[in-house]
Amino acid sequence: MTDLLRFMTAGSVDDGKSTMIGRLLYDADALYDDHIEALSKGVRCKDGSMDFSLVTDGLRAEREQGITIDVAYRYFATPHRRFIIADAPGHEQYTRNMATAASNADLAVLLIDARLGVQTQSKRHAFICSLLGVPRLVVAVNKMDLVGFSESRFREIEEEYRQFALRLGLKNLQFIPVCAVDGDNLLHRSERMPWYAGPCLLSYLEHVYVAGDRNLVDFRMPVQRVVRPSSAFRGYSGTVASGVLRMGDDVVALPSGFRSRITGIYLGAAALTQAVAGQSVTVTLDDELDIGRGDLLAHPGNIPHEYKELEVMVVWTGDEPLVQGSVVQLKHACQWVKARCEAICYRVDPDTLRQEQADALNLNDIARLRLTLYRPIFADAYSRNRSMGALVLVSATSNDTLGAATILERIDYDAVLKSDRSVTEQREIVWHQGQVTPAERQALPGFRHQPVVLWLTGLSGSGKSTIAFALERRLISRGTPCCVLDGDNIRHGLNRDLGFSPLDRTENIRRVAEVARLMMDAGLIVITSFISPFRDDRAMARSIIGTEQFVEVYLNASLEVCEKRDTKGLYQKARAGELPGFTGISSPYEPPENPSLTIDTSSLTIDTCVNSLLAKVTSLSK
Repeated sequence: MTDLLRFMTAGSVDDGKSTMIGRLLYDADALYDDHIEALSKGVRCKDGSMDFSLVTDGLRAEREQGITIDVAYRYFATPHRRFIIADAPGHEQYTRNMATAASNADLAVLLIDARLGVQTQSKRHAFICSLLGVPRLVVAVNKMDLVGFSESRFREIEEEYRQFALRLGLKNLQFIPVCAVDGDNLLHRSERMPWYAGPCLLSYLEHVYVAGDRNLVDFRMPVQRVVRPSSAFRGYSGTVASGVLRMGDDVVALPSGFRSRITGIYLGAAALTQAVAGQSVTVTLDDELDIGRGDLLAHPGNIPHEYKELEVMVVWTGDEPLVQGSVVQLKHACQWVKARCEAICYRVDPDTLRQEQADALNLNDIARLRLTLYRPIFADAYSRNRSMGALVLVSATSNDTLGAATILERIDYDAVLKSDRSVTEQREIVWHQGQVTPAERQALPGFRHQPVVLWLTGLSGSGKSTIAFALERRLISRGTPCCVLDGDNIRHGLNRDLGFSPLDRTENIRRVAEVARLMMDAGLIVITSFISPFRDDRAMARSIIGTEQFVEVYLNASLEVCEKRDTKGLYQKARAGELPGFTGISSPYEPPENPSLTIDTSSLTIDTCVNSLLAKVTSLSK
């Protein structure tokens, strides 16, 4: 039997999602004759052609308004593969529906109107796909006929969206120029776009490899019900969430911890020797254990984490806001548990990916939360196991669905609270202004410099740390108080709890900027050595430190030069795929547009570079 691909479509309003699906199904002979007849007799487009959007826009309100409101599911098959399509709405008001479609998708087809380019909603959809673990994206640049089938316009959109997607950690991207209404590059290659040499949409969907996405390592089976047709049979039914279960395997029931052995696996009335992720089966055990709905079966040597506290990324889909202290119900696998929102760590602006402070979450907000559970649950991080790392948040009073959440990597919260002062409990916190002003500090004997932050940015290997420490030596030698904040050193202590995802990188820069500002206020010249690849992150640092005191220094060295200097072998590992998200290889570097100083470290000596920085410091002190 051919395998199944679940994919979704999304995009901004009127990007042509429903039209593309309708045309694809029509060209692939996947519509019934009576459906085609209904389309022929129905309302037509302005040019008299059939309106293919009506294939999925079935609600009366959708037909009247010309937009998709609810998620529409369609099934079709080709000789190569079976498909389930989820057509998600593009309007911001219905983003919640898009999150529903993404939760089960193996792939997302995101449409962009070639005339309008990348919109905020286009970015929001990519962000939600990254949060919900959709492993690959097809970006269909639609309405190419309205831009004269321009290759340059297609490439412009491709470059902009690729750079944004890479910041989210999305690497499996396929860009296809299409004209949905005419079927260009959907089923057959377009003669009007001979410059495009890639696959057509259906061909790509038929042959893209998705079997490797399943987690076949961690066996997890949430129990949905106990099957007891007679006193001679006791079985436990559920869907295998991940992993593989075989006859004779030892299993442990959680949370009780009781162990037993598998004596039978049944798919309906048929006996199996094994079950894999996605199969709904009934299993029997060697022992009669007290197991009920919501319990979890796992292998004894590979059990999930027990969580009493969670940090999650959430897409808020509720009409009622979430505030600190709110109590919600969590639906995890086959069980329900209440939880309290301890803190809204930050909200993310989907357009810039900047983290913002938030006192409440409203409809369509995307944020990081810290939750305390009323009782522990066994779960996995979403990045490892989509089935066991997903949560649905439900109102404890109205039972309305409030949000979709993904569990982040396990954190020792007690240690974080003790070691990381940036994690607070949202108490009434007031900035205390000291009695010593900056002017008084600069009036001290021997104080002849202007406290600033020299923000050194550039690729790994561009010389940031080498030049920073050499500059520190020269400044100290002439009696100027200063200090270096180095990227690697900071991650040994202050930021050791952060990874290298785009969001963690942003938090890394935010913390460094806060520390640099405090040190600068104390009268020091602060030299920071960070790749800080994204302009938005550096702009955030500038806003924290102050425009007048923030001196952005771009150490300009080509990728070729930086790779030759790479004594740690990082670039080699990145090119081998061992370091995902490595700047310059699998993640972009955005050079400063108007730096205070640019130094070509590929051609200048260290002394020359340091002299340029000293001259800059001297000019600021006058």
